[in-house]
Amino acid sequence: MNIANLVSLLRLLLAPVVIWLLLEGRSGSAFAIFVFAGITDGIDGMIAKRFDQETALGAYLDPVADKALLVSVFVTLGILQELPVWLVLLAVSRDALIVGGVLLSYTLGNPVTMNPLWISKLNTVAQIALVAAILAHMAFPGQYDATVNVAIGYGVLFTAFTTAASGGAYIFTWVKAMSAPSSRTET
Repeated sequence: MNIANLVSLLRLLLAPVVIWLLLEGRSGSAFAIFVFAGITDGIDGMIAKRFDQETALGAYLDPVADKALLVSVFVTLGILQELPVWLVLLAVSRDALIVGGVLLSYTLGNPVTMNPLWISKLNTVAQIALVAAILAHMAFPGQYDATVNVAIGYGVLFTAFTTAASGGAYIFTWVKAMSAPSSRTET
């Protein structure tokens, strides 16, 4: 276990802390730790590349830590009625669909590698920005309420659009890969 992987593991362990803080009504602390966790996402990648610490474990641990944090905060914000439930369901369903597709292709003996698409990266940025804006607004209520509410409203719509577009793109990629002629010969 190298330093980059330890930083990713730290981010994974911060997810339940952020959830606990949100459920306890300590939104300022939740916001601070979410921002810190976001910074660690950049740090672990930088460390891995700069110090030649890229590992197979890190290739899985980094995205798992990212998704664990983002999905758990999304669900919690939905429970707290800070995010529309339909958006939470859309985001979680998209992630479940991707994981399910990969597992199904593996089970069927035709593993499909789902590399991040540009629309997926844009969706991740949109989700992070939306969560950060909501957490900041929860942590500092009363600051520019009308403007922030409009911005969050547009953020919800943009995040919904990129989530749906990303899910559609992954479905298209998966169906195309699964429909390709197999290189195996049947006997």
